[in-house]
Amino acid sequence: MILVVSRPRFFRRKFFTDIFNKLLGKNKVLKIGFYGHPNSGKTTLANRMTNDWIGKPIGTVSEVPHETRRVLRQEHVTLKHDGVELNFDIIDTPGIATKIDYTNFLEFGLTVKEAKERAKEATKGIIEAIKWLDDVTGVLLVIDATEDPLTQANITIIGNLEARKIRFIIVANKIDLEKAHPEKIDSVFPQHSVVPISALEGDNTQLLYQEMVDQFR
Repeated sequence: MILVVSRPRFFRRKFFTDIFNKLLGKNKVLKIGFYGHPNSGKTTLANRMTNDWIGKPIGTVSEVPHETRRVLRQEHVTLKHDGVELNFDIIDTPGIATKIDYTNFLEFGLTVKEAKERAKEATKGIIEAIKWLDDVTGVLLVIDATEDPLTQANITIIGNLEARKIRFIIVANKIDLEKAHPEKIDSVFPQHSVVPISALEGDNTQLLYQEMVDQFR
C-alpha cells in the first residue's frame, strides 16, 4: 500500500509561485525607486527610512532645488512590520522636472557659474533617473502635499510607471505643514494608493511601511 500525503493548498501554491517567479526572474532583489519633483522630500524620506532600519542617512538635504543630482543607492535595507520582513534596495533619484533654468538657482546665492553647472548636472541626473525605470521593481512617488499635484512631471512619471507595469505608491508628503492638502492628491489620483505622511517629522510612516509590505512583497 502506498500512502500519498497531500500538501496543503498553500504550500502547493507557494511551490508553483516560486518556480514561476524564478522563470520570470522575479527572485531578484527588490529595488524601490524614490521619484518626484525636486524638493518634494524624496531624500528626506529615504533618510527617514535608512535611519529607521540601518541607522544612517543616504543623502544630503537642502532647500536649494536639485540637491540630489545623481542616483543614490542604499543596498540591503530590511523593513520589519507586523512580523513581516521586506528586503530591498533604496534608489533615491534626482528630482524630475520638465524644464531646468539655471537662473532659478541664483536666488539661493549661487554664482552664475555654479548655477549653470548645477543645471547641467541636474539635467544629467534626470536622464539617469528615467533610465533607472528599466531596473526598479517598485516606486514611491513623493508629492509635496502643499503644491498642486496635477503637474506635467507627475503625469509623465505615472504614465511611464503604468506603461511599464511598475507597482507604485503615491506618498503625499509634508502633511506637517499648514498648507498641506493630501486629500487633493487623493482626489486627483483616486485609482492609486495615496499615503499621507511627514517624512521630516515621521508622521504616518508606519502606514507607509504597511502599504509597502502590501504592495511590494
